[in-house]
Amino acid sequence: MMGWTVKSFMLPLVLLCSWWLEEGTQACSCVPRHPQQVFCQADVVIRALVVRRKADYDGYKPVKYVIKQTKMFKGPKRDFDAIYTESNSAACGVALETSVTYLLMGRLELDGSLHITLCDFFQPWMSLSFPRRNLLRRYRLGCSCKITRCTSLPCGISSPAECLWTDFLPVKMASGEQAQNFACIKRSYGYCAWYRGARSSKNFFRGIKQ
Repeated sequence: MMGWTVKSFMLPLVLLCSWWLEEGTQACSCVPRHPQQVFCQADVVIRALVVRRKADYDGYKPVKYVIKQTKMFKGPKRDFDAIYTESNSAACGVALETSVTYLLMGRLELDGSLHITLCDFFQPWMSLSFPRRNLLRRYRLGCSCKITRCTSLPCGISSPAECLWTDFLPVKMASGEQAQNFACIKRSYGYCAWYRGARSSKNFFRGIKQ
């Protein structure tokens, strides 16, 4: 169960989709994104219960998940009753469980339908930490900030409008402390800093975590 959870949920939280053809086979690959970056780039962020799956049996059209939206965090003023994804993981399709409530971040197509890929954010609501739930109200406050990924030392920021994302040090892990519990927020006096989404007397810090 643990392996399935990591594969299906943790990896997609911080990934950005890219495509390539190799030996005639289409595959899905992604590069790491902080959940806040996914939020800022998404058209729609909702909490929704997955009611049922309606598969396309010819294997080419997107799979439709019927959902019941319970909360809108970002998007147009409407309720979504379905979300679509590709029919297989090679094409960046996702697998959602029925009767489970998810936090979903996706994109709108021209016809107004909501779509999601492996490179977007989808995670069961009950598995989200309290700080991450709290941060959903603050992510948009930092959409003008830049989150700079640090994968090896030395690294740093080049402007006050950046936050250094160091979850990859020393282990290459995109779902670490900053991804789970922090948002990069623009302060009133002009620079961006990490904000901890939990009760703390010291919410802001800059630079590499101690």
